[in-house]
Amino acid sequence: MKQDSHVIAGIHVKDRTRNVPGIQKVLSAFGSCIRTRLGLHEVTKSSSSKNGLIIVELVASRSKIMQFHRALEALKGVEVQFMVFEHD
Repeated sequence: MKQDSHVIAGIHVKDRTRNVPGIQKVLSAFGSCIRTRLGLHEVTKSSSSKNGLIIVELVASRSKIMQFHRALEALKGVEVQFMVFEHD
């Protein structure tokens, strides 16, 4: 992974109300590595979805990104996938 790559993490959250505190703790711990963060979940007037998706753009070394990945994967109900876009 090159230094100027765009690294996007997709974080699938199952049972948001139960798992958000742990996820927020990890996101806060790695806050200096997060350039952009977007949270998505379905909402209606009477309820909101139990599951959600967080999209994060990371700016960090490969080892720091792997630490971030391991910290999230250690949480129950969380799945993480990455997209990496390299520049020529």
